[in-house]
Amino acid sequence: MSKNLSKYLHAGMDKQAGIAHSQKRTKIVATVGPACDTYDKLLSLVKAGVNVFRLNFSHGSHEDKLAVIENIRKIIKNEPYNIAILADLQGPKLRVGELENNKLILKEGDEFIFTTQKMVGTNEKIYVSYPNLTTDVKEGERIFLDDGKMELSVVRVLNDTEVLMRVTLGGVLTPKKGVNLPDSELSMPSMTEKDLADLDFIIEQKCDWVALSFVRRVDDIRGLKKIIKERDSKIKVIAKIEMPEALKNLRDIIVESDGVMVARGDLGVEIPIEQVPVIQKDIIRKCMHRAKPVIVATQMMESMLDRTKPNRSEVSDVANAVLEGADAVMLSGETATGMYPTLVVETMSKIISEVEKTVYDYDRDDILAPQPHSPSFASDAICYSACKLAKDSHANALVGMTQSGYTAFMLSSYRPKSPLYIFSKERSLISQLSLSWGVRAFYYAEEESLDDIIFDQIGILKERGFVKTGDTVINTGSTPVELHLPTNIIKITRVD
Repeated sequence: MSKNLSKYLHAGMDKQAGIAHSQKRTKIVATVGPACDTYDKLLSLVKAGVNVFRLNFSHGSHEDKLAVIENIRKIIKNEPYNIAILADLQGPKLRVGELENNKLILKEGDEFIFTTQKMVGTNEKIYVSYPNLTTDVKEGERIFLDDGKMELSVVRVLNDTEVLMRVTLGGVLTPKKGVNLPDSELSMPSMTEKDLADLDFIIEQKCDWVALSFVRRVDDIRGLKKIIKERDSKIKVIAKIEMPEALKNLRDIIVESDGVMVARGDLGVEIPIEQVPVIQKDIIRKCMHRAKPVIVATQMMESMLDRTKPNRSEVSDVANAVLEGADAVMLSGETATGMYPTLVVETMSKIISEVEKTVYDYDRDDILAPQPHSPSFASDAICYSACKLAKDSHANALVGMTQSGYTAFMLSSYRPKSPLYIFSKERSLISQLSLSWGVRAFYYAEEESLDDIIFDQIGILKERGFVKTGDTVINTGSTPVELHLPTNIIKITRVD
């Protein structure tokens, strides 16, 4: 073993805790809120199986977020876990304004006016917080209120500030409820002034991932990436798929993004809800083909907000996301404001582990294989072959090296049967890879001969209890080492 190797070994590491945490391949994203924002509560969630903490910038102050970030970083420093921080930008929020008597009863067939001028709403006129309303909507288009509980139809645009609406599905409207325009092409930008201010904070705090809401086209992602590049930040970008227009541009959005979130809440309002399961499956498949991490989000175990057991349908929902190949499944209110945040994570972990242990299998060439048109086909094929070799040899570990993260994302995308370990000298990647299916990442910065590097990597895994004498290890790498070329070699080793 290299004489410098000791600096890569965490002297106080609880090896068994690290191993137990790595057995689950599909990752868990947990939203932080008042129910879990202290050091002890966050650590409890990590021990239960959380790999990524989501900070929702729709709620709370920067001071609140900073305290959470400091607690997460303290956990990473003190405990044997790598945890990613995902910052979720709010995006533009279309809402109705204040209402007379704090509620209005909308009856089918009623007509009223939407106005872009602030006022207290009445049955005759209601304020909506979208300045481009009169230019973006057209006669006959639908508008939904309160997550689709009420439905309206555009009768006609009256002037520069007013639109006449007709109620097609009634209900009780209360202040500040959301407005969705599923039929309209919206001209509003994806990022508001608040988002730009939040992004400054997110970059300053060196969060690992940032999720962009309201994505409709590839330029939305490019605009965010341009800002990140100008700030010389290494944060990676997740596109939230929640708008019909995003589905039309899905391929380009996936290619340009570093990861994708299937935001089923808004998506289920914007499109016919019966289409969501098929679209979810399609997005996951496309992301796997492009080696982009994909998160399935919203209402996965919502009944556990105030219950100790999930609904059977929720168990199936989580299981299906795992079977479809999602990199991660996400909890929102269940951990942020729910009564049993640790229990819900433990329950989700058990569901994931049971599915992966029994019926999970993606070893099919028609689903996962190198794409001949890929500019990195040779490297992709090496990663694919390494996964196949690991399976055929019943390898106890599949090991990759990466500087950009590409090899890690590619190996992960083939969903190998062997445990997957990634080494990198880029510290930012170590936490970022906590989102990727099956990946456990380690910091390693030596650049000696390839044989020495592989020897060191196996030594680190052996020291930490991930492999033992007699185990088979498949390593990928590149040579000559000093040129940092794309992955171009595979080596099989029997551990001494």
